[in-house]
Amino acid sequence: MTASADTPLPLSGIRVIEFSHMVMGPTCGMILADLGAEVIKIEPPSGDKTRKMSGVGVGFFRTYNRNKKSVVLDIKSEAGQQALHALLAEADVMIENFRPGLMESLGFGYAELSSRYPALIYVSHKGFLPGPYDKRLALDEVVQMMGGLAYMTGPQGRPLRAGASVNDIMGGMFGAIGVLAALMERGKTLRGQEIQSALFENCVFLSASHMQQAAMSQQVPPPMPSRVSPWTVYDVFTLAEGEQLFIGAVSDKQWAQLCEVLGRKDLRDDPSLATNEQRLPLRRALLDTLGETLAGLEIDDVSRRLDEAGLPYAPITRPDELLNDPHLKASGGLTPLLSEKGEPTQTVLLPLLMGGRRPQVRMPLASIGEHTDEVLGRAGITPTN
Repeated sequence: MTASADTPLPLSGIRVIEFSHMVMGPTCGMILADLGAEVIKIEPPSGDKTRKMSGVGVGFFRTYNRNKKSVVLDIKSEAGQQALHALLAEADVMIENFRPGLMESLGFGYAELSSRYPALIYVSHKGFLPGPYDKRLALDEVVQMMGGLAYMTGPQGRPLRAGASVNDIMGGMFGAIGVLAALMERGKTLRGQEIQSALFENCVFLSASHMQQAAMSQQVPPPMPSRVSPWTVYDVFTLAEGEQLFIGAVSDKQWAQLCEVLGRKDLRDDPSLATNEQRLPLRRALLDTLGETLAGLEIDDVSRRLDEAGLPYAPITRPDELLNDPHLKASGGLTPLLSEKGEPTQTVLLPLLMGGRRPQVRMPLASIGEHTDEVLGRAGITPTN
């Protein structure tokens, strides 16, 4: 049965207090908020510094803070700490992603809070799980370098970070997964627990298959640009007007289909090229030959023919072009969001369907402290900030 728009969201009734900034903690809170939790984002009087970032960080706040309420508290003050305790007394989950020891120094570490609120689920997002590295400062780029990902991504001798904050986002995802599991367990034990998610361990998990490859082959895995492809055609080609297209042909049948699509029946009918094993030693020359053919063809025409043949292909798409992607628009993957400044924008929804529906944006992006009076008033507190 497909859920209707009126069906309660799965986390409806769950209250989350979020102390976080940048990407990892906010991603965890956003996932819980999209699934129906009331997420109360605690901000300093100046607001989350991510609101004012520029460059590659300019989109962080809008991307990872939807469906949340904003409450301003100075938790270094006695009044702010009392207000926070009043909120925690009614909360199910607390999220934080500050440097190790900060929340403990303010009296809001897990050990202290768990004795006072035994049902509280406490989520810490850090650079490293407990161990020799846990006091080191970590960033997404740092752990990509030390977690195998940058080595596997760049050419030999030129480690390259991935073009997105993959570990920060993944860390928030694992934090949210931990919350969902802890809520299930709390239903049986009536007790909360501490959940820890960390950048370094996320990155190692991404590199896990390459670690097994090394263990099984007793050889150092080559970076992806240097890998030996198991298929003849699995590459990016440049077409007319400099447009680029990735094309894959991963079976003998697909090789024959590709040759037909490109009008290269001479290659299709050559008995010395009939099998992948025969073609692989000639891979570079065949890619050059196909590249010469493709260089004179229009990308739209080739894409249409590849699509009709059922062959794998993909244009090289920039992030700005995705804002007008026909599939994302038609499938509901993009939806309007009213920014904290009242500006309309588009946001990307969670990549999943639940009962046939995508979890939606339910409220405009909060301005700094927009919900302070509402949230504190509900807890019987007169706001002091």
